[in-house]
Amino acid sequence: MRLYIRRNNTMIRQNRNREKLAKYYNIFMETGEINPNVHPWVAESWRKSKEYAVKAEKFNDLTEISKEDLLALQNKHKAAMDYMQEFTTGIKDFLQEYDLCLLLLDSDCTVIRNYASPYNRLLSRKIEGANLKLENIGTFSANIAAKYKSLFWMFGPEIWLKAYHDCDTGAAPVFVCGKVAYIITVLIKDYDKLPQDAVISLLMSIKTAMEIHLKQKMSLQAQEAILDATPFAVYHILKNGDVAYANRLGASRLAGIGALDEQSKTMNLNDVVLNYKHTPIYKGFQGISCINQEATWTTQVKTYEDITTVVPIKENKNDGNEEIGSVVAVTMPIEDLRMLVAHAAGYTAKYSLDSIVGISSACNLMKERAMRAAKKDAHILLQGEPGTGKQRLAHGIHMASARVNGPLISINCGNVTPELLEQELFGARIGREISHPGKLELASGGTLLMDEIEKLPPQIAEKLAEFLHNKKIRRIGEEVERAINVRIIASSDGNLRRLCEKNLFDEKLFEIISRSIIHLPPLRSRREDIPLLTESIIAELTAQHKIGLKKLTEDAMDMLKQYDWPGNIKQLQSVIENAVFSVKSDIITADNINLMGNVRPDSKWKEDKDIFMRAWQSAGGNISRLANLLGVSRVTLYRYIKKYGIEK
Repeated sequence: MRLYIRRNNTMIRQNRNREKLAKYYNIFMETGEINPNVHPWVAESWRKSKEYAVKAEKFNDLTEISKEDLLALQNKHKAAMDYMQEFTTGIKDFLQEYDLCLLLLDSDCTVIRNYASPYNRLLSRKIEGANLKLENIGTFSANIAAKYKSLFWMFGPEIWLKAYHDCDTGAAPVFVCGKVAYIITVLIKDYDKLPQDAVISLLMSIKTAMEIHLKQKMSLQAQEAILDATPFAVYHILKNGDVAYANRLGASRLAGIGALDEQSKTMNLNDVVLNYKHTPIYKGFQGISCINQEATWTTQVKTYEDITTVVPIKENKNDGNEEIGSVVAVTMPIEDLRMLVAHAAGYTAKYSLDSIVGISSACNLMKERAMRAAKKDAHILLQGEPGTGKQRLAHGIHMASARVNGPLISINCGNVTPELLEQELFGARIGREISHPGKLELASGGTLLMDEIEKLPPQIAEKLAEFLHNKKIRRIGEEVERAINVRIIASSDGNLRRLCEKNLFDEKLFEIISRSIIHLPPLRSRREDIPLLTESIIAELTAQHKIGLKKLTEDAMDMLKQYDWPGNIKQLQSVIENAVFSVKSDIITADNINLMGNVRPDSKWKEDKDIFMRAWQSAGGNISRLANLLGVSRVTLYRYIKKYGIEK
């Protein structure tokens, strides 16, 4: 007659005759024969125990992990241990009265903790750290429950170790995320006093409650990790102004405004936020929600401007009605939001200082100065002829600086009208409700690259000098001052000091941005870098456009090295690009090199001013070079300069 049934991962067994079970055990130990009435799981376990030659004695010579490893194991499973400690503390009198030994094992059957009462003698506390796998102790409820992933009750004579034949034992697997994470094991000697069903109920209660507890704890930990990873400050605030919860960023902001007392406890917001009754949080307790609204928070330390969302949380009262008992507030500093938007818009450095190609002493000196300047936080002025690589150097400085995680935003001072330039730089209020930040604000925390700064109108330069000196900015049409934390990297094709001497550039602004001046050498003074630059340009072009790598002949390279390059690296880039895309073979000869880039000698420059201007720029505005490139005399060239109305 079958005396057990399987139900919901639980092997429920009716009480067995212990004398018969002891007889079955002894027959097996003497002859190896298994009676058909032996539970199949036990029978299989007996056979394996014999194969492993496990001694049927006490817990002798069990391999225990070291104290250090046991401590590490207990730290790893602290959540489960804490739960078991709390649970067993509530039933310690029950455990002691019935002399119960309760063990917490991991999924590998290593004993994490023994929760037996101090008077229990069934198992020594040294059992902690021991492994109760079948190959170590033979047939036992814990290793059967682990193998079959089911609660299992075992009667004394079924236990492999003879010393425990006068005990009963049961074990239940604890599932976490669908896998067995722990085994709860109980050993009872006074089984006549305590019904089997009561102990099984105890095991099932611990198993079920622990699974629920660990699932909730994992969920809370995941939620907390998500909240800590968000770029927002999140708070749960009670009606009296106490902060019940703050994520990591929220806690750091509370600490920053002095909202934590000496015991690191959050102070009441009424005592910290001076305008608390005028904030969206206070309005939230009146049932007024707000979604992504600008809010001002005034504290003793400073005034903050945030984008704030407040959601009221309703609670049920005893009379069945609802009232708002707390609010959830999600805030982000406007400056952080701008930085986030700047990154999303691609306002990051594209080049490092290592990407600057060159072995010449002039190039190495420039890179060394750039690295030293990057480590400081002073504004920087880059000066050099057009096309010498000022923008790439600025990117490299930003990437090598402590501001690398901030935005890198560019503005060209010569591309727009003064009115638009002022709005683009400082921001402006448009109408009653709309106010746009300028690039100075958007670059806060990072770098603003101001290209062709020598073309900055005097009135704008004067205002910029004031804002940089005070580290505060006012948008056009507003009186509100906003703090800025920005580094200026200014670039100029001309000599700003001479422009100041001629009153053509604001002297105060020059003093601010010229704390560190880096001169970029023209390409003609670093001719030994031309082969490396050429190889780098070809590699970038072929990789970008997925075409075969091309090489220059020795004559072609000599031609490049002998040329003066009035347009510097930018002109070299144009010439190489033209050659790469116009030559079908993998070899570029001297005949394939057109020093005018896309402007060919047979171009209709005599009839087309745009083509003539491109040739003029290619020659760097040098009359002799342009005459040589176009194959005409200087007299003929002057006639076309006059024709097109060009002033040298």
